[in-house]
Amino acid sequence: MAVSTVYKEPAPLVDRENPLESMMSRFNVAAEILGLDDETYNVLKAPDKQIIVNIPVTMDNGQRRVFEGYRVVHNTILGPSKGGIRYDMHVHLDEVKALAAWMTWKCAVVDIPYGGAKGGIICDPTTMSPGEIERLTRGYTLAMKDVFGPDRDIPAPDMGTGPREMAWLMDEFSKTTGMTSPAVVTGKPLVLGGSLGRVEATGRGVMVSAIAAMKKLGMDPKQSSVAVQGFGNVGSWAAKLLSEKGLKVKGVSDISGAYWNENGINIDEAIAYKNAHNGRLDGFTGAVKMDADELLISPVDVLVPAAVEDVITEHNANDIKAKLIVEGANGPTAASADPIIRDKKIMVVPDILANSGGVTVSYFEWVQNRLGYKWSENMVIERAERIMTDAFEKVYATAEKYNVTMRIAAYVVAIDKVAQTYKYRGGF
Repeated sequence: MAVSTVYKEPAPLVDRENPLESMMSRFNVAAEILGLDDETYNVLKAPDKQIIVNIPVTMDNGQRRVFEGYRVVHNTILGPSKGGIRYDMHVHLDEVKALAAWMTWKCAVVDIPYGGAKGGIICDPTTMSPGEIERLTRGYTLAMKDVFGPDRDIPAPDMGTGPREMAWLMDEFSKTTGMTSPAVVTGKPLVLGGSLGRVEATGRGVMVSAIAAMKKLGMDPKQSSVAVQGFGNVGSWAAKLLSEKGLKVKGVSDISGAYWNENGINIDEAIAYKNAHNGRLDGFTGAVKMDADELLISPVDVLVPAAVEDVITEHNANDIKAKLIVEGANGPTAASADPIIRDKKIMVVPDILANSGGVTVSYFEWVQNRLGYKWSENMVIERAERIMTDAFEKVYATAEKYNVTMRIAAYVVAIDKVAQTYKYRGGF
């Protein structure tokens, strides 16, 4: 049987900052504020383990390709590690390490008993058949069978993956244990133990964070406008829920470009169009197409970057007109942009706070799986919004206490919780 080229780690993109370096620069500032001792600093900065696997997959044409996959477990001091799996051609180890660390801080900020992890496979799922993706997912699960576990490491969907892939992962892992194990993964279909309210959870967390920040800034949602960069699951739900709160969504964007309507975009129509056109807005007539980069510097009150890392950089930060940035994506603001945004007095609700609604409801899913009992959707929403609001207030109070940005305050809250837990556990 023919064997094709191994899909290996690509070179990091030269026009984007290293996400690991961005994360560490913020970590170092927070560690200094907290006065972390060298031992705790060294324990918290480095990942617990990094696993690289090669996954042979028989493609539909009979050839066998070998894909490179990763799982980084950053920390398990607070509990089992938690983090998504992304399928993307630009996955690289530093990105996965940064995302795993962000998961540690994200879980600590919202005070749930998880550590952080992240996984990824270098592949282009848009060019693969469902059968090829299934074989890849099952192969990855087998390669990680000694890493995953309801009490060890709990994956979830991320870029390029969804409930379907999580169902395959759960099934394959269950075969290795000889028993059905729904709690090994979250983001599953409802019929397999998924939680009500999970699909919109990250977008809802963005909305809750935005409304809480607007109250602090004295902004009236009904008199405010917003642009949402990224119209996938997070961005589309954030746009829908913010519009329901009265904000005028003037701009949205996806891989096909940006779309602007000064009078406000009908988000329900945009979502329906996207769903009917292979997940793309290309050709949507409810707005005028514009350059994608222009959306970030458009004249709106609130900006929600909900796509990928490093879209706000030192090159465009000075042109941002929004008073408030709420980060739906992981790492959308490069560290080099932080001082510019701070000097412009723009409030930023950072990623590890703003988009933690997803991991919060993932935690609820895991709890329900462990209990064998489903919660109502209202219960999920009520508890998630309470956790998000409490976390926002704690981070805001910390920012006031230390006279720092919300981003640094979020890191201070998270690192302090993990560091204190490490000391109480005696430094294992």
